[in-house]
Amino acid sequence: MVEFLKDLHPVVQALLATCFTWAVTAAGAAVVFLAKNFSRKALDGMLGFAAGVMIAASYWSLLAPAIEMSEGKSLPSWIPPAVGFALGGIFLRICDRLLPHLHPGLAMSEVEGVKTGWRKTILLVMAITLHNFPEGLAVGVAFGAVAAGMPEATLPAAIALAIGIGLQNFPEGIAVSVPLRREGLSRTKSFLYGQFSGMVEPIAGVIGAAAVLIARPVLPYALAFAAGAMIFVVVEDAIPESQQNGNTDIATLGAMGGFIVMMVMDVALG
Repeated sequence: MVEFLKDLHPVVQALLATCFTWAVTAAGAAVVFLAKNFSRKALDGMLGFAAGVMIAASYWSLLAPAIEMSEGKSLPSWIPPAVGFALGGIFLRICDRLLPHLHPGLAMSEVEGVKTGWRKTILLVMAITLHNFPEGLAVGVAFGAVAAGMPEATLPAAIALAIGIGLQNFPEGIAVSVPLRREGLSRTKSFLYGQFSGMVEPIAGVIGAAAVLIARPVLPYALAFAAGAMIFVVVEDAIPESQQNGNTDIATLGAMGGFIVMMVMDVALG
């Protein structure tokens, strides 16, 4: 895979990598063709796994390189990653306040964002779509960092990040499509809506890679921005959702497993 990708333009690399993560979301959504219901314990464990992957990726794939890239510059090395991380969280908070969405498992009375007449189906899809954006952005920025020639960023590490994001997208696809199926939608419509939530990742990936190539000095900020946005998603959505059905031990063990898997991939390949 490394040999195939290394000769491609970094924007194309990011596009292919995020198309892969989108495809895994679609694979998760395709579970509705096999069953109308899915084990809640299994899903909570998988959502915990996804949270662990994102936490590990936020540090090893994004924040650690951002800190290293900031060393020896005019500003103290902690300023770019701290500012970028904060901006990532602020950006997601603004989107969270403005964009109408409904987290899976919640009643319509708990819709977030501006008031709207959108159906529950659309609101559920928008919740996952909103939180998939930083994942695609993270992958795009990682490939852009490799193209920028930063020694702290390597192609295998960027690929490892894409694989990790892909793995944690599987339960996200299930988390959208299965509730929609229970709401009475057909299997096909439930699948289409579920996979649609991952469509934003290739868009975000291309934006992230292109932005880094155009303005390389912002790279440490961009890496930390993606990390801050992902941590916001983990704390605001992934962990609470995995814990709300009482399967706390399973979800916690899943988070630890996901953290270990992503850490091992990043350290071994990076």
